Amino acid sequence: MAEAPVVIVTRPEREAQSWAAALQAKGVRAEILPLIQILPVPDASAMRAVWQQLPRHGAVMFVSANAVRFFMAERPDGVPLRACRAWSTGPGTQAALLACGWPADQIDSPDAHAAQFDSEALWALVAARVPAMDPASVLIVRGADAQGRMAGRDWLAQKLAEAGVQVQQSVAYVRQPPVWSPCQQHRAAQAMTDGSWWLFSSSEAAQHLMQVCPGLDVGQARALATHPRIAQRLHQWGWGRVETVPAGLDAQAVSIKSLA
Repeated sequence: MAEAPVVIVTRPEREAQSWAAALQAKGVRAEILPLIQILPVPDASAMRAVWQQLPRHGAVMFVSANAVRFFMAERPDGVPLRACRAWSTGPGTQAALLACGWPADQIDSPDAHAAQFDSEALWALVAARVPAMDPASVLIVRGADAQGRMAGRDWLAQKLAEAGVQVQQSVAYVRQPPVWSPCQQHRAAQAMTDGSWWLFSSSEAAQHLMQVCPGLDVGQARALATHPRIAQRLHQWGWGRVETVPAGLDAQAVSIKSLA
């Protein structure tokens, strides 16, 4: 029987290593080619100032586990974590909050078995409570690109504004393309045609692939997308075969092993 194809995990290196190991533990062949480099912001003074204002918010929303780690690293002494609720879009971010000591009963996060881990899933969970939020203000902690531009969608911020909630945003880290070695570039070129599956949990990672390996032909390449929006982008960019898989680890592993 032919050996199962490799799944290439493209998350930032720290997350990619743990995710690939978890997939391997479930019988999926996996390796990593990180396509997003995570760096601290050059000046964290603005983040420390935001911490002092935390009690002025009804909730603080973290877009990722990295948002939690970098933001929590700048926590001044004496600022209580019960000052407001924490919102997360999925179990990875929720786990980071718990690891940093945020009280479990102060965290709102989609169920680990939810169909998607995104702003829409979080909004479905918290929307009913937003009109009664006091104070009616939400802090969104997120990343920025190398030029300081906010990374990610503004969908949740728009929904909050429509509900009459004030929104403040704080940049906790920088996301940029990685610097790849010639060996990594060679592996990427090989993976375009050897049956490997590229696993994308953000369309940004696929964009970075084209930057670190210009000229790659994706016409025969195979990709796995953890969200329909990512799948749509990959189709637009000409990927040969694109499949959507669940975002959660257990369901994702089952889905990958079912692919022909």
